[in-house]
Amino acid sequence: MGKVGEGISANNASWSFGGDTPKNFSNHVRRSVPFYDEGHNLVEKLSDFFVKSNSICYEMGVSTGALIQKLSVRHAESVQWIGIDNESSMIEQASKEIKLSNGDLGNIELLVDDIKSCWYEPTDFIISYYTLQFIHPKFRQELINTIYKKLNWGGAFVVFEKVRSCDARFQDITSSIYIEYKLDNGYSSDEVIAKSRSLKGVLEPFSTQGNIDMFKRAGFNDITSIFKWVNFEGFLCIKWWKVKKCKSIWLTTWVI
Repeated sequence: MGKVGEGISANNASWSFGGDTPKNFSNHVRRSVPFYDEGHNLVEKLSDFFVKSNSICYEMGVSTGALIQKLSVRHAESVQWIGIDNESSMIEQASKEIKLSNGDLGNIELLVDDIKSCWYEPTDFIISYYTLQFIHPKFRQELINTIYKKLNWGGAFVVFEKVRSCDARFQDITSSIYIEYKLDNGYSSDEVIAKSRSLKGVLEPFSTQGNIDMFKRAGFNDITSIFKWVNFEGFLCIKWWKVKKCKSIWLTTWVI
């Protein structure tokens, strides 16, 4: 078992968010993911355009609850925030950290559930903050299809992901830069290698175009990149209408 930093250990091809990982995950992820908190701030600002009074909103893969806690404070108490994670120890840690910040969970509900199969209410705002990349590719499209169906018209799906490059040369460059990023943040070479080995077969990023194609297959037509740092990217997908041409007359068609 290799040490990956912050006292977290992981075996080859067996990274897990359970066990003792949640206790030190907040520090670990901030050292491992570029502009982690800045991404949170961006999601907060984006939420102002979509979250309404009495909205039901979701964070898939809520981890320790840092983002959902900020969003719950930013918006009215009538907004319901639901955080989902399949690791009970992560939900337990999120509950502890949110209570330390707020005194109670307020308008947040934390669920131990599988984001692929749980029941979603009609929603205005769904967040996946570095979560889809851990969903096996064979299940990923079906999950995005469900998200699209459950979004209200004008609702948004915000996705942050690690992304693969479009060819081998770019992949070599971006991977090297990311390794240097982790070394600059104080991780040892052994820790970087141990983390990389633990993620084999667990973390499965798509390319930028691969993600966009998946969103489009689900029905999203309004898609834009909102953040990019080397091999980390954020996307904003809005459930909106599309315009199609029929018998020389332009028609606005609602996509269901």
